[in-house]
Amino acid sequence: MALVLDIASWVLLGLGAVMLIIGGIGLIRLPDVFSRIHGASIIDTLGLGAIMFGLMIQGGFTIVTIKLALIVIFIQFTSPTATHALARAALHGGVVPEVEELDSSNTKDEQGAPSSKT
Repeated sequence: MALVLDIASWVLLGLGAVMLIIGGIGLIRLPDVFSRIHGASIIDTLGLGAIMFGLMIQGGFTIVTIKLALIVIFIQFTSPTATHALARAALHGGVVPEVEELDSSNTKDEQGAPSSKT
């Protein structure tokens, strides 16, 4: 039974570490502020949550597990709130989200001028 718990905790710790690494790369490579904010919020909730649950399994049912659970609950409430506040502050500061055109009917010709296919 202890071997199964160890394997489960190490899988969660590894999964959380991979999520944090991918999220860190995303923070560097994403194009605008709003995409980066979204990446940071995913890092907080998923990566940190997986690591904390892995540590809870390692700790067994002790006071340490209760403290880790309280940290997870705190992060689950504060991360979306902080992300929302950052996005609102960016909008208030004049940052405009980058929007890609998804409509394939309006394309640009060779000179870059918009043309419509009708």
